[in-house]
Amino acid sequence: MSLPAYAVKMKVVGMDRILVIDDDVELCGLLSEYLSAEGFEAEFANDGESGLRVALEGTYALITLDVMLPGINGFEVLRRIRGTSHVPVLLLTARGEEVDRIVGLEIGADDYLPKPFNPRELVARIRAILRRTKEPKATAPGETELVRVGDVELDPATRAVKQAGKSLDLTSVEFNLLEVLLREAGRVVTRERLASMVLGRKFSPFDRSIDMHVSKLRRKLGDSESDMEHIKTVRGVGYIFARPRQSGAAEPA
Repeated sequence: MSLPAYAVKMKVVGMDRILVIDDDVELCGLLSEYLSAEGFEAEFANDGESGLRVALEGTYALITLDVMLPGINGFEVLRRIRGTSHVPVLLLTARGEEVDRIVGLEIGADDYLPKPFNPRELVARIRAILRRTKEPKATAPGETELVRVGDVELDPATRAVKQAGKSLDLTSVEFNLLEVLLREAGRVVTRERLASMVLGRKFSPFDRSIDMHVSKLRRKLGDSESDMEHIKTVRGVGYIFARPRQSGAAEPA
């Protein structure tokens, strides 16, 4: 017996809608009760095709996506979702499969969680992702100012980024990562601090999430295609956003 392609367990106005794409029916049943009890509206899909269809047709606050799915696998589902949407995706991977985690982050996952996991940890990850992806609250004129360093300009109010006047298409994680680095331009930001501020969790020495997000951000900034290096690695410590030689610091507009 399997669950239908998707099943709304609770529908309450104001609840965050979570789509769980996983072929483990027993796990889906457990998460249905747990997520509903935690104040989420949970929907489910048990294979790649139906999961992709529901993900693209609906509006969700977040999607949890298993890598190993019947039909098209989780990586392909994620790749197609990222073709049209920036909805946050938490990838569920087999414990110990570091390659899966790296590939998932490279394709566009916001974070990952190894299986098996404690439902409390899943909820903690979901809440952390939602906190950093929620639209910013309205602020009075002048309270939120642009942050500029060299040719990069970031607007916290609209969550827009431009480089040399050209808009950059960043994920929520990449935007938050860039904002932290810009505001600390010229100073080293440790991986521990980035994990706390950007991912909303403690840093693990074997966790490469921050490194992968920085790598993607560098490519979008063109660091790999030019002599200019916006983000520099401080080996064994973290990263630093380089100030242009002719500039003093990150200055508000």
